[in-house]
Amino acid sequence: MATKYTNESRTILMNNKAIAPQTLDPDSDSLLILTPVKNNADHLARYFALVDKLKYPRDKISLAFLVSDSTDNTQQMLIESKKWYQEQAPEDMRFKRFDIFRQDFFYALPRDQRHLRDKQRDRRIMMARARNYLWTRALENEQWVLWIDGDLEYYPPSIVHDLMAYDKDVIVPNCLVRRKSGQDKWKHTVYDRNAWQETRKSRSMIKKLKDDDFLVEGYKSLKTHRKYLDNFAKNETIVPLDGVGGTFTLVKARVHRSGVGFPAWLFQHQVETEGFAKLAKANGYGVFGLPFYYVRHVVG
Repeated sequence: MATKYTNESRTILMNNKAIAPQTLDPDSDSLLILTPVKNNADHLARYFALVDKLKYPRDKISLAFLVSDSTDNTQQMLIESKKWYQEQAPEDMRFKRFDIFRQDFFYALPRDQRHLRDKQRDRRIMMARARNYLWTRALENEQWVLWIDGDLEYYPPSIVHDLMAYDKDVIVPNCLVRRKSGQDKWKHTVYDRNAWQETRKSRSMIKKLKDDDFLVEGYKSLKTHRKYLDNFAKNETIVPLDGVGGTFTLVKARVHRSGVGFPAWLFQHQVETEGFAKLAKANGYGVFGLPFYYVRHVVG
């Protein structure tokens, strides 16, 4: 059956045709790496060393940082890094774009309190605001968005291609942390408890919550009964998730463009990255995790 257009539809199409030459075409396979940072100077050298090892076309990669509430040399180091990469480095090491944004929220939380349970709601809301500020300003015509923590210790050079190959709207690897366990021995445990799958028990628990109850993972004083990435069997190489963290999160850019950001308010009892996953699923997008594909975070 032929499509029937109203006069209004024809006018819309004519306006669309007139503006098309002035808009940015989608850049196939382009990747925007987003990293919010605060007092991250001690980790920046390793951050760029890991990015430099990525097996991905350099001219397809853009970087964007948001510096917030920093009192160390983070901002100046980023400015110097941008100058080196974009002006002094060999052509094949230059990024498509290298953007630095500054937005202070004047939120002060001593580092030794950052994991206290009673601080998490305000802390995570502030992180959501920072993430939203960054992606809404940095995203142009890229097809993929990759959220990377500023203090990761290791990830495989092939990880971008590996994750893209699954062709999921949102996908995360399993983020571990390693600690010394005896002489010359290391113990790896899950760092990012924000990546989880709801269970029958967790859904039953949620039904009993008040509207303003906030859920957060990783505390013995709060049992959520969720299934984390270290709870899956070896044959479960990719699993659907209901929550994700932001240590290393690959997102199809159309998810963000459709309006799915990081809730700075309670959405289904979650905020920030876990709220993002819930919001993405509520809008019909798929959220997945790889229990046995590992990246590693620094301790702390």
